Amino acid sequence: MTLLSVQGTLPMRWLAAEYGCDIVYTEELIDKKIVACTVVQNEALKTTDFVDKSGGVAFRTTPEEKHRLVAQIGTAGAVLALQAAERLAPFVSAVDINMGCPVHFSTSGGMGAALLQKPDTIEDILKTLRRNLPHTCGLSCKIRLLPTTENTCNLAGMISHCGVDALAVHGRYVPQRPRDPAHWKEIAAVCSRVRNIPIIANGDVFCYADFQGIRDATGAAAAMCARAAQWNASVFRPDGLLAPADVRAAYARACVRWDNNIGNTKYCLREMLVEDIGLESAEGRALGAVKTNAELARFYHH
Repeated sequence: MTLLSVQGTLPMRWLAAEYGCDIVYTEELIDKKIVACTVVQNEALKTTDFVDKSGGVAFRTTPEEKHRLVAQIGTAGAVLALQAAERLAPFVSAVDINMGCPVHFSTSGGMGAALLQKPDTIEDILKTLRRNLPHTCGLSCKIRLLPTTENTCNLAGMISHCGVDALAVHGRYVPQRPRDPAHWKEIAAVCSRVRNIPIIANGDVFCYADFQGIRDATGAAAAMCARAAQWNASVFRPDGLLAPADVRAAYARACVRWDNNIGNTKYCLREMLVEDIGLESAEGRALGAVKTNAELARFYHH
């Protein structure tokens, strides 16, 4: 069974893999930002860093995760998509084009779910990447459901002939939000129609049993988990979830180890806390006062 985790910086990806995740995705990397970055070998951390003009780290990775790492790219067109993918390809096993994100930031720039209304652009992006990227670099994309089953299946069928190695289908329509139930039957319809490439099922995978459950219900080749992995990365353990407090401490230690951006670290820890003991807990209030990785290390020293 292939387990996938989507969207995370290096500490979250590393933790998910430690708990049993087979394939990990980066956070959405915007093509223009990646193209403008300087690639730096960080000798202190033993990482490769994509550093933006302000000195911030747009993307950080380590050679140990290359074999399982997929770079998720936010793009609106083939030219910048290729430029970003060519820069990322030496450090990842595959690139993935995000065609499912419904947030305004992505769609207003023609990225994410906005691409679902532009099949010609989708075809151009994917064929351009496949034609120019090394064959050692895999290619995939992720879509959401279109208004009708037929439209979704037709789009998936077109994508399957663009040279992609896999297609992820998020079982929600663009206007839907995470609280709305995912439509596994719609994913099953795609799996029954598109048989020439693996389909990855995504949506409402909350525990280890759901990985097999969504595959059984849809016929998908693999299953992807996002929210539950962000709440408790040990969702990938066959033996069950670890205590949330232990997972938060392990995540914090990984963030210190790789000098993760403190803003991103605190955001992720807050998401974990909301699903467990709440932000008004003693831990939640103390976390709010943390300003540096050194302080984070002292707080989660256990």
